[in-house]
Amino acid sequence: MYSGFYKIPEPYNEPIKSYAIGTPERKEIKSMLKALRSTEIEIPMVIGGKKITTESKVRIHPPHEIKHTLGYFYQGGAEHVTLAIEAALAVRKQWQALEWQDRAAIFLKAAELISGPYRAKINAATMLGQSKTVHQAEIDAACELADFLRFNVHFMSMIYGQQPISDHGIWNRMEYRPLEGFIYALTPFNFTAIAGNLPSAPALMGNVVVWKASNAQIYSAKVIMDIFEEAGLPDGVINLVFVPGPAAGKIMAQHPDFVGVHFTGSTSVFSKIWKAIGDNVSIHNTYPKIVGETGGKDFVVAHKSANSKALATALVRGAFEYQGQKCSAASRAYIPDNLWPEVRENMLQDLRTIKVGPVEDFTNFMGAVIDEASFDKLSSFIDNAKKDEGVEIIFGGTYDKSEGYFIQPTVILTKDPLYITMKEELFGPVLTIYVYDADKWSETLELVDRTSPYALTGAVFARDRYAIEEANIALTNAAGNYYINDKPTGAVVGQQPFGGGRASGTNDKSGSFLNLLRWVSPRTIKENFNPPTDFRYPFMEEE
Repeated sequence: MYSGFYKIPEPYNEPIKSYAIGTPERKEIKSMLKALRSTEIEIPMVIGGKKITTESKVRIHPPHEIKHTLGYFYQGGAEHVTLAIEAALAVRKQWQALEWQDRAAIFLKAAELISGPYRAKINAATMLGQSKTVHQAEIDAACELADFLRFNVHFMSMIYGQQPISDHGIWNRMEYRPLEGFIYALTPFNFTAIAGNLPSAPALMGNVVVWKASNAQIYSAKVIMDIFEEAGLPDGVINLVFVPGPAAGKIMAQHPDFVGVHFTGSTSVFSKIWKAIGDNVSIHNTYPKIVGETGGKDFVVAHKSANSKALATALVRGAFEYQGQKCSAASRAYIPDNLWPEVRENMLQDLRTIKVGPVEDFTNFMGAVIDEASFDKLSSFIDNAKKDEGVEIIFGGTYDKSEGYFIQPTVILTKDPLYITMKEELFGPVLTIYVYDADKWSETLELVDRTSPYALTGAVFARDRYAIEEANIALTNAAGNYYINDKPTGAVVGQQPFGGGRASGTNDKSGSFLNLLRWVSPRTIKENFNPPTDFRYPFMEEE
C-alpha cells in the first residue's frame, strides 16, 4: 500500500538525432542494419506471456529488396484470438488493481529503453521492415513512441487530478475506472509509434488488450513487444496476435466482454468494424468505445500572397517523405496562377535531386512503397493519368518492382478540380495540383472544403492575414490538424494532438489527454459526513 501524492517526471519530446556523417548514432545504426540483415529470425505471437507458433510461417522481406529474407512470422487463426482474449481477461482484475504509479513506471521505463539501448534496433527494424529512411525511422520509432509513453503518463496524472468540488459536510470524488472487459487494438504498417501507442494507451489506464499488428509491421512490432516485456509489463496485459482481420473482427464483435476498439487504418475497414459492433451491441456487457483514425485526402491551399519557395518545400516534403504513406501526407494542392510558374520551377528543381532506393543508402530521400498491392494500385492511377484528358504528369510517373516496390515521386497537374486523384486517397508518392484563378480565393476555399469526404490534415499558405483568417473560418471542419504556413505532416506528441473528423475518424486526438479519457469509465462518489436523521424538511413545519 502506498501513501503520497506522487509527482511524475516532467514529460519532454525526445530530441531527434541527426545521423550526420561522423556521428556516433550513424555508426551505431549502420552496424545494427548489418546485424539485422545478416540474421533470419522467427517471430511468434505472444499470448499470456507465452511465445505461440503455428504450422503457417509467412516470410518477411524489405519492401525495397523483395528477394532478401529478414525472417518469418507465425500466422494464427481464430482460435488464437480466443486464446488472447482469455489470457487478457484472466489478468484483468490483477492489472486493474495495480497502483497507477506502478503502471506508469512500466511505461516510463519502456520510454527509456526505446530512447536508449533499443534505439538503434527499433529504428533499424523500422527501416528494413517498412522501408523508412533513417530520419523517418528516428522521428517515428524512437522519438514519437517514447513521446507517447512519457506524455501519456503525464496525461493520466492530469485526468486523475480532475476532481469535483465538495460542499460543507460532504466529500465528492471521481474514480477513473478501467473498462470492464478487453480492448482490441488494430495497428497500421506506416508508423511504429502508432503500433506501440494503440495497445499501450489503454493498458496504461488499467485495461487489458488484444493487439493485432499489421502483417507489414510485424518485424518492428516484435521489438516493441520485447521492450514492453523488459520494462516489466505483466504477462497477458497486452497480447500480440498475427491473424486475418475478418476472423479476428468477428470474434471481437461477438464477445460479451469486448469493451472497445483502438484503430488506425482504412476508412472502409473502420466502417465494417463499426457496423459489426452495432449489429452485436445487444451481446456486449457494455457499450463499446470506438476510437479510430482512418484515411485522409490532405490539402495544401495557397493564397496569392504566399511565399512560393516555402510553399514548394512544403509540397515536396509533405507529399513525398516516407513515399507519401502518411495519413497526413499532402496529396492535393491548390496553387494560384500568379505563383504557379515560380512554385513549379522550385518544386521541379528539388524533385530532380531526389534519389529513390534502398534506405540503407542514406543518400536516398525515398524508399519503396509497402507492398505489391499498394504498388499496383498506385501504378494504375499513374497509368490512367497518362491517358486522361485535361491531366498532365509534370514529374515522375515511372515505377519498377523488379527489385523493390519503387515509385518515383509523381506530380499530376489537372484542369479538373474534381479529378479522381484530387478526391480519392492513394497513400503513395503522388501529388495532384490544381491551378486556380488567383482572384478566386473564396471560391477555392469552398472547393477545398467540399471536394473530399475526409478531414484529417490541411495547410494554408499566405502572408495576407485577412486571407488566413478567411481560410480559418471557411475550413473550420476540413481538417482536424490544420497548419498555417507549414506542411500538413509531422504532428508532435504534446504539441499537435492528432486526429480528424468526417471520414477520417473519431478525432479522439492521440497525443493528448482526450484519447486516454476514452479508456476509462468514471465513477462519482459522494460521502456524507453528517447524514440527516429526519425525513422532514423545514418547510413542512406548521405555522
